[in-house]
Amino acid sequence: MHCLICQEPTSYFLSKTYTEQPFAAHMEDIGTVDYFKCSNCGFTFSKTHASLSPERWAKLNLDVHAFMEDPAAEKKGNQPPYLEQAAMIKILIEHGLINGTNMLDYAAGHGTLSRVLEKYFQLHLPIFDEYVTDGDVKRYILKENLGLYNTVINSAMFEHVLTREDLDKVNQLVTDDGALILHTVICENVPADPEWFYFRPPVHTAFHTNKSMSILMQQWGYASSLYCPTAKCWILLKKDTDSIAASVAQINLELQKEYLMYTKGFVDYWKGF
Repeated sequence: MHCLICQEPTSYFLSKTYTEQPFAAHMEDIGTVDYFKCSNCGFTFSKTHASLSPERWAKLNLDVHAFMEDPAAEKKGNQPPYLEQAAMIKILIEHGLINGTNMLDYAAGHGTLSRVLEKYFQLHLPIFDEYVTDGDVKRYILKENLGLYNTVINSAMFEHVLTREDLDKVNQLVTDDGALILHTVICENVPADPEWFYFRPPVHTAFHTNKSMSILMQQWGYASSLYCPTAKCWILLKKDTDSIAASVAQINLELQKEYLMYTKGFVDYWKGF
């Protein structure tokens, strides 16, 4: 198989068998998962999940996310920092770094980020999810009604993709001068350890590196990026202007911390692993 990002050859990397519940039950008929890694950019993916039928993949997502979002359940992974993400979005809008008038949260699940933005920041964030359509129907957008958006937010999907099309259809929703906000793990190298925390949820199928994301940014035509450590989000920007650096400096001065980091290309923040 070839890499979804750079099309270079991939080879076997490691295998994982799920033994902890309820993930073991979710994966019982699927079995051991085999991961392959790109020889060029380090992007790592599950070959096992890629062979599932669309129906089986959808069921796995529903089962795992129903458990993960159950307040009474013992958590087997980390939920996105929704409040910190909402505050970041508000700050970016106030400083003109993103456009808040036409936004979409893609693969939004049950719409937690949208609810937080509405309640605490009075910002309306429409949502779309391939598998979840319950909750407040006023906020859900049907697939046939998707359009173009100045700002597309993706809080937890880039680690769930099976094909390159899954990635491209997110970017295709962003306007030519827009922004794509991502929350996922992007590291220097994917650890060769089946017990690594990001392998833990059995719906995590794709693992990005600094190099693979930099390549993806170039392919999609993004010029610069920001990283917010507290929100654990990257903001990919189609345009790069002198005002971006000035705005970032102003925000960091106001908050008395390095709240945002900015660079042309991709901010390769996580180097330690």
